[in-house]
Amino acid sequence: MPKTNMTMAAVSDDRSMLDIFEQLALAAGREVMRVFHAGCAVDRKSDSSPVTEADRESEKIILAGLRAAFPDIPCVAEEEAAAGIMPADLGDAFFLIDPLDGTKEFVNRRTDFTVNIALVRHGVPEIGVVFAPCTGRFFSGLPGRAESLELDGDYHIVGRRPITVRAGGTPLAVVASRSHNTPETDAFIRDLGTAEIVSVGSSLKFCLLAAAEADVYPRFGRTMEWDTAAGDAVLRAAGGMTRTLDGKPLAYGKRDQASDSDFANPHFIASGRTGAGGGDHGH
Repeated sequence: MPKTNMTMAAVSDDRSMLDIFEQLALAAGREVMRVFHAGCAVDRKSDSSPVTEADRESEKIILAGLRAAFPDIPCVAEEEAAAGIMPADLGDAFFLIDPLDGTKEFVNRRTDFTVNIALVRHGVPEIGVVFAPCTGRFFSGLPGRAESLELDGDYHIVGRRPITVRAGGTPLAVVASRSHNTPETDAFIRDLGTAEIVSVGSSLKFCLLAAAEADVYPRFGRTMEWDTAAGDAVLRAAGGMTRTLDGKPLAYGKRDQASDSDFANPHFIASGRTGAGGGDHGH
């Protein structure tokens, strides 16, 4: 069926937005690496989690760019949220920004911290970028297409290739957190039987599923929506899904939750085409 002009315009708009996300993530990533090499003090937020100059400067770059390009779309960003700055109304679409996911990795001089920008529409993460500036891994996604981007030494995009999730093999490759594993995660992995464990920090876990480098990512610890939205958008664009333990797609824009704070996620299982955590995904 041919696309209507309206649909074509929407696709063009999505592509333009993704281009802006990519450029902002690169700019933020350059600043993160400047701080990484220069060294910086580590402060503690009210929840005792670490925050650095890299988090703050990255967020400033991303928010300035998004608010200039899309003044009518609300932004929810980790450091602003920590300071109590939240949009009153999210509307039908809003941005979720984690300027430095994996601050613990960053502080401990490990390499898999990421810059994350996502657009959520009607509760679904639809457009997202995940950039790991230390390793140069860069993933982007919009409805129907996910890509792995190739960069040169100056953080310019020199190539891109489409990525898609794989059918789960044997043994399943399970991505687990370096710093947040729980007894429930260990039990889930045991229940899968023989499983290969791929340990990686931050939102790259979603991207390894999207790029057919792993099969399942179980998360039985606390996360916030800005931790997951960009990686989840890339995964869904690549044909995967993130589901809560009752099998429903993980929704975004959660406020006034009886059991937790605004934008906190329940436990979830992200997967490629394995069907783990919620049945077949329609592939």
